[in-house]
Amino acid sequence: MDMIVKTRSENLSRISGVRAPQFAALLPAALPRVRRMVRLLLALLLLLPVAARPAAVGLDPAWLAQIEQLAQTAAQAVMPPAGRVQIELGDPDPRLRLAPCARTEAFLPAGQRLWGRSRLGLRCVQGPVRWSISLPLQVRVFAPAWVAVQPLPAGTSLQADQLRVDLVELSASSSPAWVQAEAPLQRELVRPLQAGEAVRQVHLRPRQWFAAGDAVRLLLAGDGFSVQAEARALAPGLEGQATRLRLDSGRIVQAWPVAERRAEIQL
Repeated sequence: MDMIVKTRSENLSRISGVRAPQFAALLPAALPRVRRMVRLLLALLLLLPVAARPAAVGLDPAWLAQIEQLAQTAAQAVMPPAGRVQIELGDPDPRLRLAPCARTEAFLPAGQRLWGRSRLGLRCVQGPVRWSISLPLQVRVFAPAWVAVQPLPAGTSLQADQLRVDLVELSASSSPAWVQAEAPLQRELVRPLQAGEAVRQVHLRPRQWFAAGDAVRLLLAGDGFSVQAEARALAPGLEGQATRLRLDSGRIVQAWPVAERRAEIQL
């Protein structure tokens, strides 16, 4: 057994001592050939066909029409009679992939208002895969409103010759434009107005319609109905600012002062 082990050790010693140096001596001469082979393999890989990515699938035109119809209906419900609505749908994400759907439903996501920049949702309610997405859109509402004839500084008490009616984009600001038939005469500006700029609620010093503790008539208005109730003001009723009222039942609600001892809740 000792002799066999010794012979194997001698063989290993011969390999490490003779063949390894010979192999190392051959490496420099073989490297150029190895490099050529690697370059050839890379070139062959580049020639192989590449799997093409599937083209982006756009939304069904009928789905887009459904979204636009909802936006039109919602915007028309809050605009003046002489107004018009312009809807600009944003582009969907080009990476969007949607499963086929037999019936979709457009909806307004929570916290969104169809006024200016907004978003609308679309969901599949009948299909093999239920999905829900939201799309950006711009809702522009135009109507006649009062604008400044000339630049007017803050502190100006508005007069008839300083104002005229013109077509205004109501949705350009969250502050309501003055669209009433009567001009806001004798109202004091708290912000300056540029020539042609619409007079908005934010430009006018707020009027106080009632004080805390006053009895207030509350109007609850909805689609095709209205209900009136008596309430007590818990805070001053300033124009353009929501205030709190307590109903006879004890329930506390938030409403908008609109006239002398009158407030509204739009449902």
